[in-house]
Amino acid sequence: MPGCGHAIDSIQNRKIIQAGNPGKLKFSLVIALSMLYLPLISQSGWSVVANSVWKITVGKKQPITLLSAANSAPKYDALESLERVPFPLDSTKIHFEVIDGKTYLRFPLQRAEEIYGFGLNFQTQNQRGRILNLHVDHYGGQDNGRTHAPVPFYLSTEGYGVLIDAAQYLTVYAGTAVRVEADDPPQLMDRNTNPAWQAQPYSDAVEVLVPADGVEVYVFGGPSMLRVVQRYNLYCGGGYLPPKWGLGFTQRVPTLYNAEAILQEADEFAAHDFPLDFIGLEPGWQSMAYPCTFEWDDSRYPDPQGLLSQLSVKGIRTNLWLNPYVSPIASLYDSIRPYSGSHTVWNGLVADFTLAQPREMFRQHFMKNLLNIGVSGFKIDEVDGFDSWLWPDVARFPSGTPAEVMRQTYGLTLQRMTAEWFHEKNQRTYGLVRGSNAGASALPYVLYNDYYSHKDFITALINSSFIGVLWTPEVRASDSAEEWLRRMQSVCFSPMAMLNAWSSGTKPWSFPEVEEEVRAVARLRMQLLPYLYTAFARYQKEGIPPFRAMQLEDGYDALSKLDATLAIRYQYMMGESLLVAPMFAGDSTRQVALPPGKWFDFYTGAYVGDGEWITVKPGLEHIPLFVKDGAIIPMTAPRNQAPLPGEKLSLVVRKYGQQEGRYMLYDDDGVSFDYEKGAFSWSELTAKFENGAWKPELKIGNTAAFNYSQNITWIFMGQ
Repeated sequence: MPGCGHAIDSIQNRKIIQAGNPGKLKFSLVIALSMLYLPLISQSGWSVVANSVWKITVGKKQPITLLSAANSAPKYDALESLERVPFPLDSTKIHFEVIDGKTYLRFPLQRAEEIYGFGLNFQTQNQRGRILNLHVDHYGGQDNGRTHAPVPFYLSTEGYGVLIDAAQYLTVYAGTAVRVEADDPPQLMDRNTNPAWQAQPYSDAVEVLVPADGVEVYVFGGPSMLRVVQRYNLYCGGGYLPPKWGLGFTQRVPTLYNAEAILQEADEFAAHDFPLDFIGLEPGWQSMAYPCTFEWDDSRYPDPQGLLSQLSVKGIRTNLWLNPYVSPIASLYDSIRPYSGSHTVWNGLVADFTLAQPREMFRQHFMKNLLNIGVSGFKIDEVDGFDSWLWPDVARFPSGTPAEVMRQTYGLTLQRMTAEWFHEKNQRTYGLVRGSNAGASALPYVLYNDYYSHKDFITALINSSFIGVLWTPEVRASDSAEEWLRRMQSVCFSPMAMLNAWSSGTKPWSFPEVEEEVRAVARLRMQLLPYLYTAFARYQKEGIPPFRAMQLEDGYDALSKLDATLAIRYQYMMGESLLVAPMFAGDSTRQVALPPGKWFDFYTGAYVGDGEWITVKPGLEHIPLFVKDGAIIPMTAPRNQAPLPGEKLSLVVRKYGQQEGRYMLYDDDGVSFDYEKGAFSWSELTAKFENGAWKPELKIGNTAAFNYSQNITWIFMGQ
């Protein structure tokens, strides 16, 4: 059959694999394969591994991949609930080669196609026309592929996504290389006479070099970009649902604080009437750091369990900083040494966590000394780079795992290990990590770094939604009260509202002239907890990022054509209906692109526009927020901490605009994994217009897991 099958041409050490075109197969066959979830091989060589998700193994299967390191189980039922689509690419134009132990991949591009993803980028969104070297590393100020989460996944405005599941350093030519036999070659121009000549000619392909003799490749169907992201996240296990306290405010204290200073910090937050759900202890909690002992310093923390108990009484959880390199004075050192690499990091052992023995040693130590006395989470540092700090690529590990593969997966492995410990205790956690990769969406960590550009932080937040990770634009210090407030506003509309004062010693009220405004936006985040928690529940169950790029919003095609001179930058969606447009120091106005449909000001309910660019002047006290017509936004009364299990919260529900509205509100106990056993509630909030008046209604899904008062205050805005 023309166009089907795969040809393998072996000439000496050269292997060429040409995929056929499953898009030409009968659609019923694709449906049947999707339903089976078995590694059935079509004639083209692609396996249908889930509904509208395809996989192919090129060359040899590698012992460690990114998805195997993350070890997250696909959510097949959730994937099955989505519509089915045929194979979204012309697979006759997908080309694979294995030559001299390296794998070469090529995927076609259309003329107007934009591509997004390829890692946590800070300055660019559309990656077409870029060359990237995907390498776990500190971000060095350039979008060149060396970043904290160099996820080898990209998605297209044509409605498909591609994951190269390789745990090696990959080189990506994202529409830059031009082949002699290109299907769609660039126009030939004479630079001497044609002013339109360009140094970068048009390229019709994404090409990837994998330095291994084989790789697994996945293709995710759409039809929309949001559907592609959903399928990718669900195949990686769905998103993570944090504990409710994880969505509150966190303060990370200076490195050498002691127990007395920690308690004083908590009391200061109470005195300033400021939200606080968890405190982060930095390296000084340990008897040695860089490398680490993972043992309490008894001079600063003589009674750690007592401290954690006192904080718990105040409603405050504790998160501990660590890097995973074992100090020679640590009690773990001798037992871990036989299972460690040939090179150290800051004189500390690098445990080979691909082996079961060191994983179990860490589990026992952390359970006994940390989790069992009340520690609620971790900040995993220094699993990203720089090259001069971490083990070199010439290092050897007892499992035989290459140092390069260890580098690309170490952050994933630490996230997975610690997540399993908390799951074993039926206790949800939420923490920070410096290095991650593909497959991380189901892991309880938010990325951060030492880079400190406010605008680039927002770009990273937007880009994180393309690749299945979470990112926080943390606050540390500022040059002015205005910058301080603007940064605090942004971080309060992100996955983790964090002030990281480990070196600055700053407090939310460090600029007294804006203390009231900072408190107001932190309180607003707490008021929005029902809405935000539901957004994360949809991430967990449906794969929809709680914070997502405008490219994933309905109507983006029309939105992008509003004005070719204006780029849609620095704005994003939170949850299903709320558009966030952060302000930056020095700016009194900004432009916002509103997708098609009526939009309303969150604060006043005033109509602001429909499918157009608008200019807003919000004043210093507000971060611009806009709400879709018909949206229902469930909120609660202002408070400083997340609710305790079983505590009933009030509900204040805002309904915006003239359209009738419907919203599914999620709830559970907020702390455990009992929701995995059915202990959760999806409740329906509706607002219908009947006989000249609004008729609101609540239908509770599971009263045992519904922790809100049924006496709802409804507020109708934008009427």
